Amino acid sequence: MREAKLMQEIVIDDVDRIGILADVSRLLGDMGINLSAVSVRVEGEAVQIRLVTSSQSYAREALQDAGYAVREHDVIVMELPHHPGFLCRIAEALARRDLTITDLRATVPDDGDTGLVVFSCANNLHAIQLLRGR
Repeated sequence: MREAKLMQEIVIDDVDRIGILADVSRLLGDMGINLSAVSVRVEGEAVQIRLVTSSQSYAREALQDAGYAVREHDVIVMELPHHPGFLCRIAEALARRDLTITDLRATVPDDGDTGLVVFSCANNLHAIQLLRGR
């Protein structure tokens, strides 16, 4: 397991329109910025796009320069082994310390050995200390 890292996730809140994700991903791709995690949520006329990239500061500046309203949100990013029950071990460790997970997304390729987990909880700093064994 790689070490848990506290990162700033980029959050774009905008009016939903066809092609907005294509525009955002093209802008970042043209700059050579890789997307590590992406989440898109549409509610009514609004869209929220959440990004973890290979270069958060350059991505944030590029998106702001392109006119997107950007804010940042603390998240914990971990790479976990792709074994049955491993996420359960993490969730149980947090629950034992009364750390509620408020948001989580994960992805693992079928043939992959590891998966990327991005989450937030009631106290991210305490969660990182717990997950690092400190």
